Amino acid sequence: MNLPHRLPQPAWLMPLALAAGLACMPAHGQDAGKALNLLGSFLRQAAPAEAPAGAGQASRAGDLIGLLSQSLEQIDEPKEIEIGRQLAAVLLGSKPLHPDMALQRYVNQLGRWISLQSPRPHLPWTFAVLDDAGFNAFAAPGGYVFVTKGLVERVADEAELAGILAHEITHVTAKHHLQAIAKTARAGLLTQVIGTQIKGELAGAVSAQLLNLGRDLYSRGLDQTDEFDADRSGVALAARAGFDPYGLVAVLQQLRTATPDNPLFALSLSTHPPAQQRLDLLEQAMGNRLDGLSGQQAVTVAQRMEGLAARRSTSVSAAPPAAAPKRAPVKK
Repeated sequence: MNLPHRLPQPAWLMPLALAAGLACMPAHGQDAGKALNLLGSFLRQAAPAEAPAGAGQASRAGDLIGLLSQSLEQIDEPKEIEIGRQLAAVLLGSKPLHPDMALQRYVNQLGRWISLQSPRPHLPWTFAVLDDAGFNAFAAPGGYVFVTKGLVERVADEAELAGILAHEITHVTAKHHLQAIAKTARAGLLTQVIGTQIKGELAGAVSAQLLNLGRDLYSRGLDQTDEFDADRSGVALAARAGFDPYGLVAVLQQLRTATPDNPLFALSLSTHPPAQQRLDLLEQAMGNRLDGLSGQQAVTVAQRMEGLAARRSTSVSAAPPAAAPKRAPVKK
C-alpha cells in the first residue's frame, strides 16, 4: 500500500505554507458566513413537516432515485453537489449547528485551506461543527464536511483536527459516499423504500427519503477499503497543507483506547475499521518517508482561535474611521 505520488513540499516550507494559509483566513470570512447561512437553510429544508406535499414530491423522489441509479460517470459534478446538499440537510436535520460562530468560522476556514491542496479545490467546500458531544466526523458528496463539538474538544492540537478534516476531504474527492449510495440505489433497496412512501402518500416523501438514505449511510459506514484509502491519502493531504502528518495517527491512537460501550465513541467505532488495523496499515504506507515533516510545534485549537480573534480585532481597530456625513447646506 503506497502513499499518493504527490508528496508534500520540503519540511522547511511547511511553516511558511501554514502561515500563509492561516494568514489568508480572515479574507474568507465573508465566504464562511455565506456557507453557514447556506447550512442554516439546509436545516429548514430537512424538516419533513415543512416539506411541500403533492405530485411534485413523487417527481422529485423519482428523479433522485433515477439519478442515484446511474453510473458514476453519468453523475456530473453539479448533480454530485446537489446529492451532497440534500445529504447535508439530512445531517443537519438530526444534529443542529453549534452556536459558537467563532468556532464555525475557524473550522470552515481551516477546512477550506486544506481543501485547496486537494485534487478538487474548486468544489464549493463547506465545513461546519455540529452541536453534538460525540466524537464523530461526516462528509457528503460535493464538498460538505461536518465535525462534532465533542471531536473538536477532544483533539489535542490543530494537527489532529487537520488530519481528520483531510480524511473527510479525501472521502469527498474520491467520491466514496457517492459510490456507496449509488450501489444501494442500483441494488433496488432505496427504490423499494421510496416506492412504499409514495404509495402511502406520506407528507414530506422527499425529506423522508433522504432521512432513510442518510441514516443508512451514516449508521453503517463506508467500506473498509474506502476508510483505509482516506487514511493514507488524508495523511499526505494534511502534510501538503502544512500540518504534522502524524496528526491523524495520534487521533487513531486515541480511538484505539476507546471502548465500544462508551456512547461518545460508539458510532465512530462501529462505522470504521478497528483503530489498530488502521494504524498498522498507515505505518506500512508511511514508513519513515514523512518523518522529516513531523515534530512541528503543536498549536492547540484554542490557541489558534485566540490568535485569529486578536488579528481580527487588530485589523478592525486599525481600519480608518468612516467619513463623517456631509452637512446639508443651510438655506439662508
